[in-house]
Amino acid sequence: MPTNGPQLAAPVPARNAQFPWNEFAAVDYCDHNYLKLREDDKEILELVSRWFAQEMGKRSAGDAIDVGAGPNLYPSLAMLPHSRTMTLREYSTSNVEFLRAQTADLPERWGPFWDVVSPGARHGDLGKARALLAERVRVEQGSVFDLPHSSWDLGTMFFVAESISQDPAEFESAVGRFVRALRPGSPFAAAFMEQSDGYDVAGVRFPATPVGRREVRACLGALSTDLKVERVEMRPAPLRAGYTGMIVAVGRAL
Repeated sequence: MPTNGPQLAAPVPARNAQFPWNEFAAVDYCDHNYLKLREDDKEILELVSRWFAQEMGKRSAGDAIDVGAGPNLYPSLAMLPHSRTMTLREYSTSNVEFLRAQTADLPERWGPFWDVVSPGARHGDLGKARALLAERVRVEQGSVFDLPHSSWDLGTMFFVAESISQDPAEFESAVGRFVRALRPGSPFAAAFMEQSDGYDVAGVRFPATPVGRREVRACLGALSTDLKVERVEMRPAPLRAGYTGMIVAVGRAL
């Protein structure tokens, strides 16, 4: 039977290892995304802060981890009141250097973010947060794909799993390694750029896997209990082209 000509093969998604992560421009990224506290980030931070307060209020302070911390310290600040130690695990050499400098002497720019998780200085002012970060944090260079199992009591992973590869299998693997790194019953929070098609940092293009609430729920549903997945509208305006909002998920590791 005749055909309509040769069939074109589907494009192969670019994988994590193909990108220059050690050249990630941490300062540029931080200045673009976190120079001021956006309304959408504030909504995420409030939701995550309430979740950790609810869950960790029932237990003693734990060992916390932020996976793929990058140039974003607000997930760490949300866990700070509930942690006795905190590991910031990051693959990129440039991001590791940035994190070590920021956590050794927390800049004033993070004050508005700390105010959200510490209203009325309930947990101390920014000087207290600065001292606690310097005391409790260890910045560790390593990959999300090499995380050990059942090693931490609470955890965050913000804008990482969907932003390191175009391959859905790598997205799912990163989410799975994050949740399995937590001890059973440990609370977690994860955030995702909705339907991202990639992003530029200082003129370098980095990948993304487009995901929505359905993909996030499907991936986390088999790994957690009491899962809640919320969509957050981008406010006041998009940070960049190529995404449709943000997604935040909270739950407990199985």
